[in-house]
Amino acid sequence: MKLSILMPVYNEEERIADALKQALAVDYPCEIELVVVDDGSRDDTGEILSRADDARLRLITHQRNAGKGAAIKTAVDNAEGEYLVILDADLEYDPQDIPKLLAPVLDGRAEVVYGNRTFGSHSAYSFWYVMGNKGVTMAANVLFNSYIGDLETCFKLMPVALYRSLDIRSRGFGMEAEVTGKLLRRRIRPYEVPISYRARGREEGKKITWKDGVEAIWILGRERTRRRPLAVPQR
Repeated sequence: MKLSILMPVYNEEERIADALKQALAVDYPCEIELVVVDDGSRDDTGEILSRADDARLRLITHQRNAGKGAAIKTAVDNAEGEYLVILDADLEYDPQDIPKLLAPVLDGRAEVVYGNRTFGSHSAYSFWYVMGNKGVTMAANVLFNSYIGDLETCFKLMPVALYRSLDIRSRGFGMEAEVTGKLLRRRIRPYEVPISYRARGREEGKKITWKDGVEAIWILGRERTRRRPLAVPQR
């Protein structure tokens, strides 16, 4: 199996070198590629990326910032692996956890795996951030009669073909809710494994806001009420 690690990047000049180094240093249990999409960065991120030298790394550049969802779509369109996982470039997530996500897939226990963050005083930058995350996750559980622990997690591992079939349209952070809503609508329940997490604050470049939480709940409601596609009659 080949795993495509998808890394959307926007204005991360202070962290991108470490993010690449950490991602490529992991002892993965399968072949990997790291697909990095520079989403129109206006700082020195592009220059730093251009100096990276690793055969497993592929760099794609957006001329203008289009949002996380758009960057992920570009990465997915160019992915060559059978499975994918998303890894942000902000160092909040530890790529050493990715083999944990792969384990249930490799031993046949799961097809879709989420990394579940356990928020504590050392891993969250604000009370309201944690409550917002829990609120969006609870909304998904109520709407779809499911039980998942962390909808907004970046670590979502699944087959590339499955992700493409979801036809994700959200261009920003709403893609997290759209992915989960469409999976739950198909009655696909993610298998969850605990992961480590260290949130950064606004002063460090945290981009997500309360508006993204409101959008996420709206997207979940839209997916819950959308009709299932009719089966195509066999000839």
